[in-house]
Amino acid sequence: MSKRDELIVKYAEDIKNKFGETPNMDLLTKVAIGLGPAIYNLDASKVSGSDEKELETVKNNFLIKKLGLSDGPALMDAINSVISKYGSSEKNKHRAVIYYMLTKHFGKEAVYN
Repeated sequence: MSKRDELIVKYAEDIKNKFGETPNMDLLTKVAIGLGPAIYNLDASKVSGSDEKELETVKNNFLIKKLGLSDGPALMDAINSVISKYGSSEKNKHRAVIYYMLTKHFGKEAVYN
């Protein structure tokens, strides 16, 4: 099993355990591939839920640029909702899991087709 496949399995476990959902493995794989080498970098592969600058980066670089959403309060509300469901005690909030959950939240799976 490749390193990427191992990470995707770990992300799928987080989605099952933290969000109580069965992940769409095809979409999860595409989200992970879309993150490129960032998933292998310890710092870049995580999102700090308490860092406002980091959350703005998720909003601007992912929700607006990648998913093509319009800026508005709903974007930060969705980010905060996903962070909250992930759990404030969870230090390792994987970027791929957060991006996957946001993609599902906004119904933007077609971006990865």
